[in-house]
Amino acid sequence: MPWTAALAFGRVPMGALSTALLVPVGMGYAQAAGLPPITGLINLVAGIVAIFDLEAEGVEVVGVLPEGLSTLVFPSVDLADLGALFSGALGIALVAVADTTVLSQSLAAQRSESVDPDQELRALGVANLASGLFQGFAISSSSSRTPVAVSAGARSQLTPLVGAVAITLLLVFAPGLLRDLPLPMLAAIVITAAVGLIDLAAVRRLYRVRRSEFVLWLAAFGGVALLGVLMGIFTAILLSLADFVRRAWRPHDAVLGREDELKGYHDIDRHPSARQVPGLLLYRFDAPLFFANAAWFRRRVKGLVAEAAHPVRWVVVAAEPITDVDTTAADTLDQLLRELREQQVTLAFAELKGPVKDRLRRYGLYDAIGPDRFFPTIGTAVDGYVEATGTTWVDWEERPAPTPPV
Repeated sequence: MPWTAALAFGRVPMGALSTALLVPVGMGYAQAAGLPPITGLINLVAGIVAIFDLEAEGVEVVGVLPEGLSTLVFPSVDLADLGALFSGALGIALVAVADTTVLSQSLAAQRSESVDPDQELRALGVANLASGLFQGFAISSSSSRTPVAVSAGARSQLTPLVGAVAITLLLVFAPGLLRDLPLPMLAAIVITAAVGLIDLAAVRRLYRVRRSEFVLWLAAFGGVALLGVLMGIFTAILLSLADFVRRAWRPHDAVLGREDELKGYHDIDRHPSARQVPGLLLYRFDAPLFFANAAWFRRRVKGLVAEAAHPVRWVVVAAEPITDVDTTAADTLDQLLRELREQQVTLAFAELKGPVKDRLRRYGLYDAIGPDRFFPTIGTAVDGYVEATGTTWVDWEERPAPTPPV
């Protein structure tokens, strides 16, 4: 858009220091608008030297920047202010972490690169520590400057270093160089770049493939728009956690059977012809066991035992998806163990991970269930059941090969 059209954005307050990135921002703006890069620079220069007295017309301008650099000062904080500072710092940290993580991951995905989030956050922490010692603002990645720099052709971390040098030179030698630059022009540049971050195709895909995540996206968008960035992000995080608990509250589970000519044990709902071992209930629970779903797990096992066509003698939990058992779930498991024993049903586990076994040992459940009732695989659990109960069971792999015709 021509620079005069940018004035239509009105009196939008922007950080004055961002104007120091005159060349890369201007070129990025022009490229985002579909114009040659030099056009952006020409527009910004034209905004500065415009013959119109924009300030007199009520248009805010950058003005003279503070001259010189900040000095090293160790912060002095009263103990009475620590509570207010901590809550503010927590909110800023949350926004900075979310902003940096999302932006770095999205840009890395576009370039088929990988990003180490821990390294990003360590660098962010060091930068904020230095900024605090030099009376600077809190630092995070920029969802406005970064897309502008990328669209202008930035390829490495040298770009922000060049920007820092430009800021330093501007503050030390020419703080008034950009005093006539209209702030709405900077706002238009940032808005133009930020519009490019809206991925409507991804939103449509969310709506098509998973409605629950689309609803979360709507909530995050509406929260930021209506409540502000901080409260919007808090709302989005809380809703995401609630959605996780909702999905883990009633996770997918399955009764497993043996399908002929197919390795392993499979969900009998998806494989109706799968055979079940007589008297053995193979049950898979696809989530960690914790306070929200432990009671559901207990009711499901008891219900499956009661509804079985033949009396159940063993219940073997295919426990590979169970990555944790909290104390509430441990108490529920203990209750289920006693209830099954009253019905003369043995409870066993297959494929339970070592760390989860260690937790059961601390809860006292490992010995209560019995060390010989933990099997490395479902196949060994079936063999253990057949051996212990004398059940007749011929696996398809154990059937004798048919006699070839003479």
